[in-house]
Amino acid sequence: MSSSGPSDLDTRLARILDKVGPGAGVPPAPPQAPAANAIPAVLETRFAQIAGLLERGDAASAEPLARDLRNACPGVAEAVRMHGIALLMLGRADEARATLQEAVRLAPGEYLARCNYAAALLACGDAGAAIDLLRQVAREHPHDAGVRNNLANALRSVGDDVHAREEYLAALAAVPGHPGATLNLAAVELALGRLDDAEHRLRALLARVPHPQAWLLLGNVLNARGDFAGAEAAYLSGARMAPAAAEFPYQAGLMADEQHRYADAAGFYRRALHLDPNLQLAEGQLLFVLRRLYDWAGAAPLGARLRSRVVRGDNAGEIDPFAFLAEDATPAEQRVCAQAQAARVTRMLQPLREHLHFKYPSRADGAPLRVGFVSAGFGARAGVPHATALLTAAFFEEFGTLDGIELHLIATTPDPGSPIRQRLRAAAHRFHEVDGVPVPDLAQRIHQAGIDILVDVDGWCAGAVPGVFALRPAPVQANWLAYPGTSGAAFIDYIIADRFIIPEASRRFYSEAVAWLPRCYQPSDTTRLLFDAPPRTSFGLPADAVVFASFNNSWKLNAASFERMCAVLRAVPDGVLWVLNAGRDADARLREAVRGHGIDPRRLVFSPSLPHLQHLARFRLADLFLDTNPYNAHTTASDAIWAGCPVLTRPGETFASRVAGSLNHYLGMPELIARDDDAFIATAARLGNDRAVLATLRARLEAQRDTSGLFDMEVYARDFAALLHEMDARQRQGLPPKAIAPQEPTRALG
Repeated sequence: MSSSGPSDLDTRLARILDKVGPGAGVPPAPPQAPAANAIPAVLETRFAQIAGLLERGDAASAEPLARDLRNACPGVAEAVRMHGIALLMLGRADEARATLQEAVRLAPGEYLARCNYAAALLACGDAGAAIDLLRQVAREHPHDAGVRNNLANALRSVGDDVHAREEYLAALAAVPGHPGATLNLAAVELALGRLDDAEHRLRALLARVPHPQAWLLLGNVLNARGDFAGAEAAYLSGARMAPAAAEFPYQAGLMADEQHRYADAAGFYRRALHLDPNLQLAEGQLLFVLRRLYDWAGAAPLGARLRSRVVRGDNAGEIDPFAFLAEDATPAEQRVCAQAQAARVTRMLQPLREHLHFKYPSRADGAPLRVGFVSAGFGARAGVPHATALLTAAFFEEFGTLDGIELHLIATTPDPGSPIRQRLRAAAHRFHEVDGVPVPDLAQRIHQAGIDILVDVDGWCAGAVPGVFALRPAPVQANWLAYPGTSGAAFIDYIIADRFIIPEASRRFYSEAVAWLPRCYQPSDTTRLLFDAPPRTSFGLPADAVVFASFNNSWKLNAASFERMCAVLRAVPDGVLWVLNAGRDADARLREAVRGHGIDPRRLVFSPSLPHLQHLARFRLADLFLDTNPYNAHTTASDAIWAGCPVLTRPGETFASRVAGSLNHYLGMPELIARDDDAFIATAARLGNDRAVLATLRARLEAQRDTSGLFDMEVYARDFAALLHEMDARQRQGLPPKAIAPQEPTRALG
């Protein structure tokens, strides 16, 4: 899956709509030929010249000529209007507004001047006045397609997609089959989640008039359906029609990425960057794919370039914060990257937020605290439970039973009824299945449900819906669990962590107020069953070897982490390194890398992905888990510890590099937290070369697992609820968010 996830339509559609609407479709009426008595005949040729330049989009050439014409014809509304159009096209909105206002004053009955003035009002941020004016003109000229289209565009700018659709339909009724109006209508239907309508409309248009933007929108419709192969084919059809447009291979790369064809995805991203070297989104996705393929030599210059852009502030929200977590960046740089993305989402959604203008009625005394958790991970995909679901199920089962809490789980992805989805549904007071619900509608549903605290479980992960949180449907909003870093967003009030993850000295790297749990921030599923593992030989492991496991995703295993693991193998002659299959090309590249470190590739053992219970059992064959940097094992570390496999980690400064350390810290096994790489290698070597010490360590881990409280979800739920109640109390008193210090951990009753 791509790092930011092509399912993140609330942000990605902005790139598409910038191209096909609002602003596309039926264009504003061009300058009309002036009445004979309006402009002297000697200047009519100059008027036609200016009109031609404007129609070709050459406003820079048209503006000085229009200014001269306006000076030569004082008091002539059409000359003033032409100058206003040129100024508007040049982005000089304030000047255009004043000029077009003058044109309306000179010719109050001229509806084209009023339409242009409305466009200037819109450009200046006065959408309400623009809509009022366009509605007035539409009543006078109900069958003018350009007017209806412009009104629809204005309505879209404030997030009123429902009424915008009605106006686009009216424009199409006036000019049936118009390609631009059809594209605008399909775009708004996609935004509204009317996928059948949008697909039918686009396919009908393509049957009549092949159009690259129609292929682009059709690809997005199919992407929204989860038909990644169909979407890829649509993008490639668009690429054949518009071979110079980088957007098409970029989108095709995202779809190949979703289908785990990483080498193909890399090729598409490279093609997009060849066409547009400044397409930072493609560069970030290419880097993420190269990390999956263990192409560290190819990734290194890209990673350095992306980090340099973040440091310079040359980001503009087009560097994916999630992918950036895998880079050797500082927590300060991660905050800058996330803030740029958050600012981009905020700019996009600000008009809609103002249009919705949610208000939060006071909760009645004694009413339960309504807590909503939003995630794309509340279920399974292709029968495989999502990591988020695995971590949270037992916690929610406890949390939902607490007095004074009303638990709402909001699932943004479909699930036909997997066992993990059934557990989550049973745990919640209300389970909201909102797959395919547009961002504005989802925000309104959350607000109507009266949610007091809304928790963003995904942050900037794949499938997240940051646009919902940018609209502020709840009075308190928090960042927790799946995205290991700061959101960088002013619309997120708190980040829920622990003292190991975010020490006091690191608070400045987080845009949110820190709410510290008095225990490890990560919950776990205490119902996980542990079965006996099959013989080592069934996985190709030597029966008498020391098995060092590293079952992290391939993109977490970088050159530095692998070099550290190879140093361990050199120090433990009978050790092997056990990793997950990452695909033929990636596995071959890793074998070459281990050979380059002077180690026999046969000491590298690959294992396939397995169903979760078999995966847990597999850990019982491993002697020691070797962690990665700068992105640790998270769910995988919890699984390893639960299965009795010690996890050796070396924390860094970032959230993502401290999760395994937090688990070990609250497990009560600080000896598995190395201070640096040398200590990491020395500890692994000492354990690997002394089977008795290793056996003692594993026995202690099993005892600590049962007594430390790390996996006690009953008390975890109470501590979590205590944080939420304090957040709510501050909000009800009209106080701003502030850091919430941990209290003593709650103890189990009895």
